[in-house]
Amino acid sequence: MARFDAVKATFWGEGRYGVQPSLTDVVVQDAELRLGVRLPGSLLEILRVRNGGAVAELCNAFPTDVPTSWSGNHVPFDDMMGIGRRDGQLSLLDTAYLVEEWGLPSPLVLLSGDGHCWIALDYRECGRYEDPSVTWFDVDDGTELPLAADFQAFAEGLVAATSLDPDASDGNRPAS
Repeated sequence: MARFDAVKATFWGEGRYGVQPSLTDVVVQDAELRLGVRLPGSLLEILRVRNGGAVAELCNAFPTDVPTSWSGNHVPFDDMMGIGRRDGQLSLLDTAYLVEEWGLPSPLVLLSGDGHCWIALDYRECGRYEDPSVTWFDVDDGTELPLAADFQAFAEGLVAATSLDPDASDGNRPAS
């Protein structure tokens, strides 16, 4: 568990955009009821440090073995939604609306994305009360790519985008 503890300690980046109020047990219970799933303990551990927002540059990408519409070797992870209802900010609680809006499969809990691409907890194989895998969904080309067996493995696999693509030092999508 030492690797996860190190990730948890350095996970969050600068800035307050996207940050929800501090996570409480009552908020977690309400979220799980609304989402109809049990959220992974490792996700909740990170959200208890800070409830959403920008992730550190040290962990803003997840390496892939196959090219995606984003990059030849990774998917971006610049921010992660928290749990809450702060005005004008998306949260995990917006998952049902976003899944319907973007035509995504269900049951998912969206962690990060911009509409065209999403990273989500994927409950389709494990059921709503087990630890879900983490999957990349590209809405524009209709593809999905399994990233990690669970959220902890996903968090431990995050790296700096600059370590994968030195030309993308700002973390933005490369120009085509």
